[in-house]
Amino acid sequence: MKFSQLQSGDAHERGVPPSCSKGRNVPRLLRNSSLKFPEIFLVAAALLNAGGCGSSSTPPSAETAAKPAASAAPPDIQSAADAFLGKETTVLTFGDLAKTGNRQLLAANVVPKTPKNNLPGTIVTRAVLAEETDGNWHELVRCDEHLKNEKGYLGGSPIDPVAGWRVQFEKNDVEGFHLYLTPIRVNDDPHVLPLAVRWNSAVKRYQTLDRNYEHFLSEAPSLGAVRSYLK
Repeated sequence: MKFSQLQSGDAHERGVPPSCSKGRNVPRLLRNSSLKFPEIFLVAAALLNAGGCGSSSTPPSAETAAKPAASAAPPDIQSAADAFLGKETTVLTFGDLAKTGNRQLLAANVVPKTPKNNLPGTIVTRAVLAEETDGNWHELVRCDEHLKNEKGYLGGSPIDPVAGWRVQFEKNDVEGFHLYLTPIRVNDDPHVLPLAVRWNSAVKRYQTLDRNYEHFLSEAPSLGAVRSYLK
């Protein structure tokens, strides 16, 4: 699958440790969550004033996934999502997303649609990709002020903290789950292209793809060490 090139810039900020670790259990996530519930609404208010951001940045093959609707999640899936992100959490999709035989979920704190917030896709302040293994859920990717997995910050992600993200996704029977994340900042460039996140079976984790959406990018242990395709 090929797409047009992403814009380039610097990525990865100084010395902020990743907040995502392999096999981290749900209670610990609750203690370490970086945004409290009242803060989400403050960020959401800022996002609603950024009505034009990202309006022309949808990848061509993600058009059909422009507005992912929340799935009717069973109680155990919803409970796991709530444990990661709190009670105001929406399960966007779930199932064997990576074709590994294990259940995974994508959940987010969604910003409600308003006349000022009519961007394509689902606008969120935080999102999590998680997987169930032997009856326990652990975090695979966390998308909040930064984008990271258990190895570090995902390649190509922005240096500066992000207030929110536009989430789009599609499911492919051959390649599995494709997730597209576009950072949203107030008064920022409205033409930033999305980051593509996909399961890399060679390393058994989710990683971002390069600007041509062909090759996986390695993680960075700290921000500032790697070039970004987003300003």
